[in-house]
Amino acid sequence: MSKARKNVIAGNWKMNNDRKQTKELIEQIKPLTANASCEVVVCVPFTNLETAVQAIENSNIKVGAQNVHFKESGAYTGEISANMLTELGVEYVIIGHSERRQYFAETDETVNLRVKAALNAGLTVILCVGEMLPDRENGITNELVALQTKIALKDITEQQMEKVVIAYEPVWAIGTGKTATSEQANEVCAVIRGVISDLFNNETANAATIQYGGSMNAQNAEELLAKPDVDGGLIGGASLKSKDFAEIIKFA
Repeated sequence: MSKARKNVIAGNWKMNNDRKQTKELIEQIKPLTANASCEVVVCVPFTNLETAVQAIENSNIKVGAQNVHFKESGAYTGEISANMLTELGVEYVIIGHSERRQYFAETDETVNLRVKAALNAGLTVILCVGEMLPDRENGITNELVALQTKIALKDITEQQMEKVVIAYEPVWAIGTGKTATSEQANEVCAVIRGVISDLFNNETANAATIQYGGSMNAQNAEELLAKPDVDGGLIGGASLKSKDFAEIIKFA
């Protein structure tokens, strides 16, 4: 493997914390993650991005946004463009999170448009794919996740893939306390890696960072991160507690 695969632990804060709480939490995280050998990202609400970028100074933490629009500008009330994010110093952006798909009608096609816009602006993308509970019960998880991945990566180049992280998030395990077993998580991450190999080549697939994003916490992180195709995590609730977040980072 000529390209090094890196572990990425990203905290998705969702709609939590004001600016004061953002600064306080980052200040707590900084010393706990100072010696991290993986990439550490905090994805905060839009209103906290500037505060977070200032707070991470003199640390190895990166800041991410939780969404981005696919147009550079225009009549899109309430939306934020990729260039607006990079101007603030944001380096990462989550795209296609299951909550965006579920509550805000994002589709595989609009996810693809967002991915292209973010990459063209120089952002690193955390691309989310995953199945609902009926999909798993019907035995179509692998086919569905493969399809989501293929559509999301349409017209993406091999070079651009260096700035794409894929997060596998079984929707039935988000915020429910349920977690996919480490075997289930690794199986689907391996399917995603196979899709990347088919779309590009084995080298690109082997170098791709594929996270697990379904209720990873300080208790189950070690087992999940030990799996060969799990290269980090997209962390929800546990990322709002500095010690839990640091514990997960330690295992990565």
